[in-house]
Amino acid sequence: MAKYENDVKQLLKLIGGKKNIQAVSHCMTRMRFVLVDPKKADEKAIEEIPAVKGTFTQAGQYQVIIGNDVSVFYNEFTSYAGIEGVSKEAAKAAAKTNQNVVQKMMGALGEIFAPLIPALICGGLILGFRNIIGEINFFENGTKSLADMYQFWEGTYNFLWLIGEAVFHLLPVGIVWSITKKMGTTQILGIILGLTLVSSQLLNGFSVADTPTADIPVWDFGFTKVEMIGYQGQVIAAMMAGFVLVYLEKFFKKHCPEVISMIVVPFCSLVPAVIIAHTVVGPIGWTIGNAIADVVYGGLMSSFGWLFAGLFGLLYAPIVMTGLHHMTNAIDTQLVNTYDGTILWPMIALSNIAQGSSVLAMSILQKKNERAQQVNVPACISCYLGVTEPALFGVNLKYGFPLICGMIGSAIAAMISVGCGVQALSIGVGGLPGIISIKPEFYLIFLLAMAEAIVVPFVLTFFVGKKKLSKEDRGLAAKGTTAATETVLKEETAASVDKAPEESLTEIKAILSGKVIPIEEVDDDVFSQKVMGDGVAIEPTDTTVVAPADAEVSIVMAETGHACGLTLDNGMEILIHVGIDTVDMGGDGFKLLVAQGDHVSCGAPLIQFEPEKIKAAGHPTTTMLILTGEGTARNIQMRTGQTAEAGKTAVISFE
Repeated sequence: MAKYENDVKQLLKLIGGKKNIQAVSHCMTRMRFVLVDPKKADEKAIEEIPAVKGTFTQAGQYQVIIGNDVSVFYNEFTSYAGIEGVSKEAAKAAAKTNQNVVQKMMGALGEIFAPLIPALICGGLILGFRNIIGEINFFENGTKSLADMYQFWEGTYNFLWLIGEAVFHLLPVGIVWSITKKMGTTQILGIILGLTLVSSQLLNGFSVADTPTADIPVWDFGFTKVEMIGYQGQVIAAMMAGFVLVYLEKFFKKHCPEVISMIVVPFCSLVPAVIIAHTVVGPIGWTIGNAIADVVYGGLMSSFGWLFAGLFGLLYAPIVMTGLHHMTNAIDTQLVNTYDGTILWPMIALSNIAQGSSVLAMSILQKKNERAQQVNVPACISCYLGVTEPALFGVNLKYGFPLICGMIGSAIAAMISVGCGVQALSIGVGGLPGIISIKPEFYLIFLLAMAEAIVVPFVLTFFVGKKKLSKEDRGLAAKGTTAATETVLKEETAASVDKAPEESLTEIKAILSGKVIPIEEVDDDVFSQKVMGDGVAIEPTDTTVVAPADAEVSIVMAETGHACGLTLDNGMEILIHVGIDTVDMGGDGFKLLVAQGDHVSCGAPLIQFEPEKIKAAGHPTTTMLILTGEGTARNIQMRTGQTAEAGKTAVISFE
């Protein structure tokens, strides 16, 4: 009898049968399905399968979290179902076929803006801090700010604009770079094209409106003149220019002999792209961008603006789940650059808060449900800090009513915000910290809207949940335990006894040298929400992963080399995962130094990796050390916040 025979049979049935599976693959912890009809998958029932630790949908793939044994489960599943697995890249390609044109466009837009989000958040925080020290008059009867009173703060206020200008005024450089990165063309050419859009030789784009037409400098070619206008802060124009460069480069690469491509392709791609950017797509993009900003701003500031605001606040969370929300980044940035502020971003921050408040109510309702709390608590925190996907997919959508309660609270808060004309100086800072990006004159109104976004969703979710949630969901009654589950538990208990350590093991050493951070800070929901188990993460300063204790290598990812599993002498099971989403690299940049079944000593090398290749592929190098099984260990403590030395510094301790 196969190890997961019953679970495999259940999963195949609950996922809609063989005919509903377009493609299937797996990574270190998850089964990845591309389904013909995702609605046929019974998500709630699938999560009740003993081997399943959770599910979520991302980029058109339905992902089922299994854990360290995923390769065994995958082999049994494909054998039983009579399906041939495919590579991760093939699964991604298949997933895209399930998306319509709008979804593909929004997906592409999301992939373009995703690498820019950290810079936008940093820039938003910078502008928010400048706002506090230089724009709010705390002193002398409300006539002077910190910067007016003290030379240090005036210097700080002026210095911080160096970063703010780089983020928001020079944004076209980042946009064009991100487009070339996503489309797989030469990134340095994208950076150069972006720089030509914001060159100091040009009239600053923010000064165009105040400059008489006769005073705008031009390039005079004799037969025609081209205005020397910069595109500082312009989003649409930069995107259009970026795609012109991409398609020119792809065209010339396809038709140019390889022997001269190094010379011909860059020249014939970049020079025409710069010309087209400044003569055709730049002016068109400028016009489109300003038109979009005018329509949005005019609609929200009209006498019916509160109605549009309510609709936006109500629908923003569902829009996030479709990926269409990435369009708001472009609109928001355009509003900031056109009107020196955005009325849209405050509503987004309030929607974050509202959905987080629904999760907070669920956390209180399910305080005795340990499995639910492993998702609820980190999801609530991340939502209040502006990242809503864990809350939406992990909690609110799962139960339904928390999502609706959050939407109602968000709609009311949005109407308060827009009805009172609240504006933000910048984008990037969402959730509760979003208040620092708000213009000072709107602080009190925004605080009122924040209070509503906290109280209304919380109260609605709490009282609806008391009626709708079963005792099992709330952790007030144990779910039925099947005979099969009891057998597995007995076997695991027996195995733990058999593996009782001969010598006392009380700590696990660092697998890499570097900064040890809490697992909750990892930018991957499966790890940060502790779906696989608790643990720590390391921001590495070296390139060789070592064994954290004497152990047996229980599982390896031979094809990709980016992860492995260990079993310690006390029965503890450990998962080591180098980087985030590095399975997509197909093994490039990784060298696995051990095989399944090997016995290793503490400090023995396990994996070598090339951080430059990981970063070039667009992935963080953050490496996870996860406890997927506690064995006989008790009182486990995570020792984060320190700088560790591989194989020597204790990062997890226990009894």
